[in-house]
Amino acid sequence: MARALRDAGFEVIYTGLRQTPEQIAAAAVQEDVEAVGLSILSGAHNRLLPEVIRLLRERGAPDILVFAGGIIPESDIQGLKEAGVDELFLPGTATGEIVRYLRERLAA
Repeated sequence: MARALRDAGFEVIYTGLRQTPEQIAAAAVQEDVEAVGLSILSGAHNRLLPEVIRLLRERGAPDILVFAGGIIPESDIQGLKEAGVDELFLPGTATGEIVRYLRERLAA
């Protein structure tokens, strides 16, 4: 996904695998990003995503757009959106769809 976004003209800062919510929020604030994209395959999305959002707000960055993809049950989507996740992409989503989403949301 990072390569697809870079190829579409986005500046991408990839921080690597297995980052804690604290590390993600700190990097996002330090790099002054517009969006944070997370891939969650561990099943911990209901804990990790809201925690990243909480930490971004705590660090004075509530305007950073948070989106995610991965193995997320449909039954969890509404709760994650209510927690502040802007969009969720399930397995099989075309990279072009994610690029379009980001272009539209970041232009708004």
